[in-house]
Amino acid sequence: MEEVARGSEGAAGDAVTPGSKRDVTHASGKLPVRTKASLLDSGEDVEMSNDDTDEEDTSELPSLEVLGLPEVQDADEENPESSIRKMNEEAGSRAANQDSSQETDDEWLQVLGNGLLKKKVLVAGQSQEPRPQKGQNVTVRLKMTLEDGTEVEEDPNLCFTVGDGDVIQALDLCVQLMDQNEVALIVSDAKYAYGSLGSSEPSVPSNATVHLEVQLLSVGDSPDLELLSGKERLLLANKKRERGNTYFLRNEYVSAISSYDIALNIINSSSKVDFLEGEEKELMNVKVKCLNNLAAAQLKLEHFEAALKSSNAALQHQPNNVKALFRKGKAIQAELSQVMRKQSEQRITEQAMYRKMLGDIAVPPRCQPSRSSWVCEFKNCFYFPFTLGPG
Repeated sequence: MEEVARGSEGAAGDAVTPGSKRDVTHASGKLPVRTKASLLDSGEDVEMSNDDTDEEDTSELPSLEVLGLPEVQDADEENPESSIRKMNEEAGSRAANQDSSQETDDEWLQVLGNGLLKKKVLVAGQSQEPRPQKGQNVTVRLKMTLEDGTEVEEDPNLCFTVGDGDVIQALDLCVQLMDQNEVALIVSDAKYAYGSLGSSEPSVPSNATVHLEVQLLSVGDSPDLELLSGKERLLLANKKRERGNTYFLRNEYVSAISSYDIALNIINSSSKVDFLEGEEKELMNVKVKCLNNLAAAQLKLEHFEAALKSSNAALQHQPNNVKALFRKGKAIQAELSQVMRKQSEQRITEQAMYRKMLGDIAVPPRCQPSRSSWVCEFKNCFYFPFTLGPG
């Protein structure tokens, strides 16, 4: 009986009644399993307060200031108006940057669409006036610089004919997109300027990008060739011929041929003005020079038939012209070489066809003279102990 009484007292002592000050929790704040079993056994209703939850007590943890960490502000404590204002400012700044970059791109005109030649208008011109066309003469103010700002050329009155190749290709193309009195900035890759060779006059290094500041001063029609005097015609033809020589020395043979053709057209055009005897002779000498140089450029491009025609034209005026004879010989030799090569290729094709038709029966080779013999004999006919360049 005493043991039962003590057991009932222990059970009654372990029970927690409302308002009791006895704490049945451990130091961790969790209810022990034994206490829960006792409460269930007692059959009494238990009301748990907020202090009796399973959460750990963080009252004794050090603060963030002691640890040196910034305090985290609750989302509810942030000012919504300042957040919205900040977002609007960021969006406005992004939009402004996009607009400024778009405006910068819109200022440049991609002339060829490949990014290698572009033009920007610095001062607008007179748009009501027609723009320059091919064959017209223009006068521009030119200032050329490199990418590092080094000035390489400045000409306050540069005159040239549009489309004749008198200037670099970048200027020749872009001037056709300018209005009267317009000031434009042109940025050109080396491909449309001085290429991989560069230039000694003006001093431009190889593969250099150039910046051209151009002002279109005047536009006018080219002079009527029929009304030019002998001296004017001679000066103009020599100018085109010398430009062709410049292209020839730069290995730009197509442009050289174009310049020589323009010079010959100036000389051969009819005239309504009587020339002096000395002027006619000088014009004939310039014509022969242009024909010889034209033949040389055509040989470089392996246009042998055209080179032979140009050489014959020069020999009609000066039958003993050394350069014309030399280039005629080279053209004939090259044409003979082509004929021999075609015959050899045809013979090989025929032999292959015979083998296919007759099986393994060998086709006896035809007796033919060695190529070296006739080449040496032919070279001896046109032997010149010096080099002949453009005249």
